[in-house]
Amino acid sequence: MVRNRVKKFRGSRTCGGGTHKNRRGAGNRGGRGNAGRDKHHFVRAFLRGDRFGKKGFKMPPSKQRDVSVMNVCRLDAEIEKFVDKGLARREGDGRIYVNLSDIGVDKLLGGGRVSSKLVVSGGVCSEKARAKLESSGGSVEAVEA
Repeated sequence: MVRNRVKKFRGSRTCGGGTHKNRRGAGNRGGRGNAGRDKHHFVRAFLRGDRFGKKGFKMPPSKQRDVSVMNVCRLDAEIEKFVDKGLARREGDGRIYVNLSDIGVDKLLGGGRVSSKLVVSGGVCSEKARAKLESSGGSVEAVEA
């Protein structure tokens, strides 16, 4: 009859672990806790998803500010909705006057194409957005760059 492995080692001092000095302490398992996660336990830590070290920086809250931006193509696409809501007004010469602060936009960016004649005021406008508005027949009034 075959004996169980555990029962085989009952009564022996080391249970098959070699000399009595083996299998002692944290050195047997490669250190305590997260020791060796960038050396001999690197693969285990990587597969577990452990990351260490600092990355980047955190800006102080006093310097943080949220700026809502909009591209001129989105403003052009949604201008009819703003006219219907009363946030922009259409004049007789075909131009549409819109105040960026009324629609909740802090900065107007120059992404996309513009087909409407828009006259923009209030807020900040990039140089590219200003050029696109002026090329389509619109203008920018009293907006910082």
